[in-house]
Amino acid sequence: MDLKDKIIVVTGAANGIGKALCLAFAAAGAKAIACVDRDIEGARAVARKINGFAVEVDVSHEADIAAMIVQVEDTLGPIDLFCSNAGVLTEGGAEAPDAEWQRLWDINVMAHVWAARHIVPRMTERGGGYLLNTASAAGLLNQIGSAPYGVTKHAAVGLAEWLAITHGDAGIKVSVLCPQAVRTAMTEGLEDHVAAIDGMLEPEDAARACVNAIRDETFLVLPHAGVLDYMRLKTADYDKWIGGMRKLNRRFGAL
Repeated sequence: MDLKDKIIVVTGAANGIGKALCLAFAAAGAKAIACVDRDIEGARAVARKINGFAVEVDVSHEADIAAMIVQVEDTLGPIDLFCSNAGVLTEGGAEAPDAEWQRLWDINVMAHVWAARHIVPRMTERGGGYLLNTASAAGLLNQIGSAPYGVTKHAAVGLAEWLAITHGDAGIKVSVLCPQAVRTAMTEGLEDHVAAIDGMLEPEDAARACVNAIRDETFLVLPHAGVLDYMRLKTADYDKWIGGMRKLNRRFGAL
């Protein structure tokens, strides 16, 4: 997809990867960008930098996402690219409170589901469109110290695959972003954690990888190139890979 003159939505746009995506899309010549976030003041600050359109949305509520899509299309025009980027992290394993499991499930998975539910039919009717879903390398390799994060990010990757398989013939393109550590509010204080073992990238690095992937219509976006090698090791010998992950768990333990 050529990003020039496109109408784009980015959730989680107030900071981190979302903010970097908005700036990168504007630099690539997008026609209009909706900067979507619960933090409306942060979203407005980003929107002012790019002459964008700020919208206050809590992506853990389907009704908010559905209303935002209608609002953006009524105000800016048909959405060409929808970036479901908002995400959250928590620590703990199976013992993590149900409320935390549900919070991560709603934001890290269901927000992608609800976005697809309401934008894919519109895109299909007009001949196609593009979805960029932010997951994580944890969705491919798992997450030391956080079962809710690892599980929900696996589900996010699975959903992205399903959308690409099911709607590709209708002109819906899909990319899924799966970085290791990126320097954001989510990773503050985790600079020495396992996710940063191969270095912590800046949000601009992740955004640049997304721009390139969208232009090339590449499904898997891996700003940390080494993740692909880890995936190959995992599939080549699953038991050996789990053994290696157990070593990392002994070293890093909790978040």
